[in-house]
Amino acid sequence: MPQFVIERDMPGIGGASAADLKGASQTSCSVLRDLGPEIQWVHSYVTDDKIYCIYRAPSADLIRQHAETAGFPANSVAEVRNVIDPTTAD
Repeated sequence: MPQFVIERDMPGIGGASAADLKGASQTSCSVLRDLGPEIQWVHSYVTDDKIYCIYRAPSADLIRQHAETAGFPANSVAEVRNVIDPTTAD
């Protein structure tokens, strides 16, 4: 299954409360259940003004449908072509 990185411009999100992040997560999971098992949220990184999400899905279009339905921005959706880490150098 292809993996994608989604960049979401969300000014001030780094200051969101735990309750706000929980609510956003619940909204996302609800939409994912409705869209079916082909799309999976792996995890997200919350920074000051953006969220970077890792998803598995058959297409970028399904990722964008999730974002639109959930009411989240998807400013950039890029397919992961490879993963490297420090062990790649060995």
